[in-house]
Amino acid sequence: MVGASGSEVVVIGGGVVGLTTAVVLAERGRRVRVWTRDPVERTTSAVAGALWWPYHIEPMAAARRWSLRSLEVYEELAGRSEEAGVRLVEGAMGGVDPAEVEDWAAGRLAVLRRATEREYPGGAAVWARLPLIDMAVHLPWLRERLRRAGGSVEERTVTDLAEAEAPVVVNCTGLGARELVGDPSVRPQRGQLVVVENPGIDTWLVADTSGAELAYLFPQPGRLLLGGTAQDDDWSGEPDPAQAEAIVRRCAALRPEVAGARILEHRVGLRPVRPAVRLERETLPDGRAVVHHYGHGGAGVTVAWGCAEEAAALATPSAATP
Repeated sequence: MVGASGSEVVVIGGGVVGLTTAVVLAERGRRVRVWTRDPVERTTSAVAGALWWPYHIEPMAAARRWSLRSLEVYEELAGRSEEAGVRLVEGAMGGVDPAEVEDWAAGRLAVLRRATEREYPGGAAVWARLPLIDMAVHLPWLRERLRRAGGSVEERTVTDLAEAEAPVVVNCTGLGARELVGDPSVRPQRGQLVVVENPGIDTWLVADTSGAELAYLFPQPGRLLLGGTAQDDDWSGEPDPAQAEAIVRRCAALRPEVAGARILEHRVGLRPVRPAVRLERETLPDGRAVVHHYGHGGAGVTVAWGCAEEAAALATPSAATP
């Protein structure tokens, strides 16, 4: 544990990356405050379909390393209780060959094989058992775990890193980093999904994820998430009715039983995409340290724990350049 003088950390950003990083730091003995512009239930992470899979994130080699570490944590959480909102669910991932997954997962998935024609009609796909996270449960659980470790969460808008009065600041602002630290390389990728009553689907399904129009079905407790879109540089946070109809149509082509499912909600989130995740430490003009930790694209949930541990290591005094 570090000494009291250097133990304080302010984490800016209350999404899954910020909260997970804060939890890791607090459980390592740091005094952690999270400052978040929005309640954790209204962050971009709250909109995530949250299937464990390194989607739209670079560099891929690092993302896979972070993903596999996160997989260990999610598997442990799924086996321990339902409080964390993590389940291990089987399903089909279109356009993926099992051999490609084995190249980087190296036997880490308990269930991994080629999907049958019945499981995924009309193309190649992998069948796997993966963590599926209910973000409506998981984000409040992370916040409570942080509080049990002595940390706190405060709703506060930050316009300058200098506002954070702590020896170490961790910048987990996602898309907000465009303005906060003047980084135009982090850009929005708009994702829209439709929440419907579940007609009895208990496996997930993801069609080939190329292009701006996606098709995926994620069964969560009491509902089914249908997606989606991947629209680059689109800042609109409002649901588009035409896109919603198209999403249901694409998903019904894969699972006809969803065609008449009652719609419960429409959601839109802006993925913080970047040519590469920014995970680095620098020194502010006043001598304090800032760890930048943003740009996770569509894989924030997937890489959260592995990435958080590396960010926490950078936030220790020993990480400073001599």
